[in-house]
Amino acid sequence: MPGLVTIPVLDLRDGGPLRNACERPSSARALRDDCLAWFPRGSHRLLPVMDSLARHWLTRSRSPYVAEVASIAEALAFSGIWFLNGSYQWCCTALAREEEGVPWLVRTLDWPFPGLGRHVEVARMAGPAGEFWNVTWPGYVGVLTAMAPTRFAAAINQAPLWRRTRYPWLRPYDIAVNGLHTWWRMRHIPPDQLLRQVCEECATYAEAKSRLETTPIARPVIFTLAGCLPGERCVIERTEETFNTRLELTAAANNWLKPIEPWEARVGGALTLTCGYEEAAGNSRVRRETLEAWRGSFAHDRFAWVVPPMLTPYTRLAVEMCATRGLLRVIGFESESHMAPAQAVTALREIALAA
Repeated sequence: MPGLVTIPVLDLRDGGPLRNACERPSSARALRDDCLAWFPRGSHRLLPVMDSLARHWLTRSRSPYVAEVASIAEALAFSGIWFLNGSYQWCCTALAREEEGVPWLVRTLDWPFPGLGRHVEVARMAGPAGEFWNVTWPGYVGVLTAMAPTRFAAAINQAPLWRRTRYPWLRPYDIAVNGLHTWWRMRHIPPDQLLRQVCEECATYAEAKSRLETTPIARPVIFTLAGCLPGERCVIERTEETFNTRLELTAAANNWLKPIEPWEARVGGALTLTCGYEEAAGNSRVRRETLEAWRGSFAHDRFAWVVPPMLTPYTRLAVEMCATRGLLRVIGFESESHMAPAQAVTALREIALAA
């Protein structure tokens, strides 16, 4: 790997993601080009079509950020922005835990797209409820990982996959049919854009928890939420219109805590066509249980927990957050092969707002 790069910290309280895209178009294009490297060469020609489909669906969704995506796409004037903002496809491992009565939230984000670790940014943003720090990318309007000082920290994990078939090689078919179902029938807000709305508008952990539990969403998702007081931590397992919240065992990977057929734990990358049902469930369970069993200190042992099985060939981010202390730490990862765990490509970026 080349030398470690520095994660940019951007003040986007005035202008938000649109301002970022307008001021840093080369960064947005570099991210798009790196992500496209994962797809077969011929598929690049389909990007305008994928953009059109994503634009058509997002325009019909109940999202307050559609106009912002449209403005970013117009400002950047290249294909891929609508697709990026419609591609909720992230695998992760997360844990909300208390240390000496102080809630912490840590997470990894895994996805085969190269560049997500190298191009990560931290954006200082704001809404009616106050400021928050968003771990994000240029041209992206949603929120997958964020810390709102003195309010809460939150992260998104991809939920399990609804299977219509059971054979591993038909998994892409199920993914495609589920996507078509969302495109054709769902008019609800995407989960990542709901989380941004929560960061902007919810003043307390209780408000955030209620909004994440009850707002209809376009796709199933797993939210992990940590507040500032003892006991303020939970995992919210969501389908489009129902929820199951757990206040104990607050670690999450990419399956429901109690697996339910025909839901299947998410797998990514090379495992998509080969991993069986039980292997997928075991992969998610081992990541969740290993992180939950870790007994080090998030306050002092910075990222010591980021080891296999949490660290995979597709790990792109590791994040540690404590809203009580206004503390956020981020490292970006990339992989040189599909066999070995990813390696850090950025220096550790720490933001500490409280003494």
